[in-house]
Amino acid sequence: MLCFLSDAYREHNPQYEYFRGEKVPCFESVERLDNIVAALQARGHECVSPQTDASSVIAKIHDPAYVSFITHAWQEWLALDEKNHELQPFPSVWPTRTLRDDIVPDNFIAKLGLYSMDNGTPLAAGTWCAAKSGADAAVSAANYLLAGHSSVFSASRPPGHHAGRDFMGGYCFLNNAALAAQALLDQGMKKVVVLDIDYHHGNGTQSLFYDRDDVLFISIHGDPKTEYPFYLGHEDETGEGAGQGYNVNFPLPIGTTFTQWLSALEKAIERIQDFQADALVISLGLDTFEGDPISKFTIKSEDYFQVGQQLASLKLPTAFIMEGGYATEALGTNVVNVLEGFEQA
Repeated sequence: MLCFLSDAYREHNPQYEYFRGEKVPCFESVERLDNIVAALQARGHECVSPQTDASSVIAKIHDPAYVSFITHAWQEWLALDEKNHELQPFPSVWPTRTLRDDIVPDNFIAKLGLYSMDNGTPLAAGTWCAAKSGADAAVSAANYLLAGHSSVFSASRPPGHHAGRDFMGGYCFLNNAALAAQALLDQGMKKVVVLDIDYHHGNGTQSLFYDRDDVLFISIHGDPKTEYPFYLGHEDETGEGAGQGYNVNFPLPIGTTFTQWLSALEKAIERIQDFQADALVISLGLDTFEGDPISKFTIKSEDYFQVGQQLASLKLPTAFIMEGGYATEALGTNVVNVLEGFEQA
């Protein structure tokens, strides 16, 4: 399967994050994609550079003020103190209930809180460069489908499905899957499915399409009562306005087995078939793997072949967009198993 990939993913290289109150090395690391690329190449898959500037699509999905902030955030951080190049900025205040979010503060850390949903999305010198190149790869993948190809993989990093219109979160800055879906619609497709199979609910993607009937969003994920992002992803979230009925969540409990997970996927496939879409965008998270350090499902590497086969049964032009997966050594194998299961089917 052809893969769109920019080497700029290496530019986003924060050294630490805060996880359960502890300062730890970043789970979302350069090595994740290094291993994916190595597995792709070892098994004969071609990687090419993005061919499309995603700026016009980004402007449709994300708020201009938010995009301006993340574009210049690192430079603004350095301007505060010349020693800040050795530090990573984190938000410490968020405009939660009763606080105002309609006035952009002057204070940099306050702005970071305004445009963040958590303190687990560290910025680094090359964050914007990597995020923009990942968006370019996702939109290039969409254009590849529009040219008549049946499948494609966008090795975007950092991931994207937690990013909303005007906020970052969960390691995500630009919502690559939403950008791919929007690009498909912009070029004449009428209906697109975004199926999110990451362990964590795609809250950003849901929020972006929640009131629309041209995108069916389906997410299979850990129950938000116990799993990040906690505040979205429940079964009763079904869309609003024109989007009523076009948002479907399958929250699953800790310890979910592959058989149980596959049952949810089969239900998702039935909904997709009923929707009669023109194309399918997969938010490809592999943190459902049994060895993932921050997730709690029990899917094995060999199971991912069957995941790919099931997705191929839809017989839709399909763009796979890389999301999470933090068992770094196994990640490349797991990704390519999905892609090859799809191709073999």
